[in-house]
Parts: sequence; structure tokens; C-alpha cells
Amino acid sequence: MKGIILAGGTGTRLRPMTNIINKHLLPVGKYPMIHYAIRKMAEAGITQLMLVTGKQSAGLYTEYIGSGKPWGVQVSYGIQDEAGGIAHALGIAESFVRSGEKLMVLLGDNLFEDSLKQAADEFQRQKGGAHVFLKKVPDPERYGVAELVDGCIVRIVEKPKNSSSHYAVTGIYLYDSNVFDIIRSLKPSTRGELEITDVNNAYAAVGELGYSMLSGWWTDAGTHLSLMEAGVRLMGREQP
Repeated sequence: MKGIILAGGTGTRLRPMTNIINKHLLPVGKYPMIHYAIRKMAEAGITQLMLVTGKQSAGLYTEYIGSGKPWGVQVSYGIQDEAGGIAHALGIAESFVRSGEKLMVLLGDNLFEDSLKQAADEFQRQKGGAHVFLKKVPDPERYGVAELVDGCIVRIVEKPKNSSSHYAVTGIYLYDSNVFDIIRSLKPSTRGELEITDVNNAYAAVGELGYSMLSGWWTDAGTHLSLMEAGVRLMGREQP
């Protein structure tokens, strides 16, 4: 299984800090935010990773991460020349993944407690499809929300104003290599981007989107408050 970490974006909600540095390099506890995504991949047994980021920050990432040796992984780099959405960033990694391989995708600003190893191992054994990780939240209007019927995801609705579901789709995904065919078929949303929700809904439409519930804490550290809370949770953890 290959690992893809997406670490682009402009970090508008974290300005003015992100005026000078990519948000995934901001400190969370003892380490830069990106450190934890690599560690989660390594804990899941994934050793071949690609980090996709913007060209402005690439040098800073290579300075900190290098080849990935401190984590026991091999890291390659992909450059997203301009903002095009999460699905567009994932598409940059297509040449990194062979046909028939599975991949784990993490958004670099997702910080969480759960181990991904069991889910990754189970997904590796299944024939194909996709798998997302859900977390019950009090404010579903901030997220893509999974609508469940008889224990299955029937669709994901992006930032619903009135939702009966409180299960947010976190930035943790498992895909088969067919995901790149789906990305190539997408049309830009009204934001002018290729949306990862459209990718997941393509799998849901054919009954191939599985899910797990995160039991521990989770945050997308995209605001000053969530960044501070994540730092408090992770401060003092000594593992590299």
C-alpha cells in the first residue's frame, strides 16, 4: 500500500501565521504538524509515501523530512503548481501508484488519536473500492457529512445547512487505484476545484464506499483554536 499526504492549500483561516509559512509546518506540540501524518502512515505499516505540496514550500519540507529516514519510510515529493482542490492534488500522485495497488490518503492538517493499521490491513485484503473514516461532530455544517441508510453510506453532502446526520467525513481515505480514473472524469465545482467529495460519491453510487468510526479524538487543525487544542493534546509525547 502506498501513502499520499496532501499538504498544500493556503491556510486562510490561520492567517497571519500562514502568510509566511505553509500551515502544515506550523508547530503542534513539539513537532511541525506534518510530522504526525508521516508517523501515522509509518504506524500503519506504510513505508512508501508521497507528499504533495505547493512549490513555495517544497524546500522547507525537504529540509525537515528529507528522505523520511527518521520515520523509517521513503518519501517522494509531488508539486501542485496552483490550487485545484484535494482531488486535483491527489491526481498528481498517479504516477506514484501502480495499477492494482491500494493507497492511503491523509490531509496533512488532520490530527487524530486512532491507529489506522487494522483498517489499512483489512482494506488491503479486500478486492477494491474506497473507505472513509467518520467522526460524530456537533457542527456538521462545517464538513462533508455522510448520510447512512441501513449501515451504508448512500451519499456525502458537503457542508449541509440542515442535516439529520452528524457524521463528518474526516480527511483520512483509503482507495484502490481506480480513484485516478474517477479523478480524470471529474468536472470542477462551483469553486473551480476538483472535489474529493465527488470522488467519494462516485464510489458510494456503486456501493463501494465503506467506512469506520474514529473512537478517539480528532481535529482538522485549520483554525487557531483547533491548532492550539491539538498542541495541548500532543504536547509531551516523546516518540519521534
